Amino acid sequence: QVQLVESGGGLVQPGGSLRLSCAASGSILGIITMGWYRQAPGKEREFVAAISWSGGITYYADSVKGRFTISRDNAKNTVYLQMTSLKPEDTAVYYCNGRFTLYRSASMDAWGQGTLVTVSS
Repeated sequence: QVQLVESGGGLVQPGGSLRLSCAASGSILGIITMGWYRQAPGKEREFVAAISWSGGITYYADSVKGRFTISRDNAKNTVYLQMTSLKPEDTAVYYCNGRFTLYRSASMDAWGQGTLVTVSS
């Protein structure tokens, strides 16, 4: 069992910055990847960013590349998303996601409940 808890969402003006955090807990043997997805009203859920745990390799959607930075804290089982130069189109519910290794080499995906980011003046 893995639980993901997001924090850091809120209201920010266009051009502003916001930092999201997601902490993983539970019966985790290891973390394979963690990342972020988002879903705006009336739109499909889309990939935002991800990071591999062992090598720290990062992946970004084209829409956020150069503006968002994903990072991790291995000791805290936490992933961060530093968002800068925010645009109104970044408004969405942001979901933390991860793939985790459990005992017996089993793996599972887990999702957080989401945190709302609203970019508006």
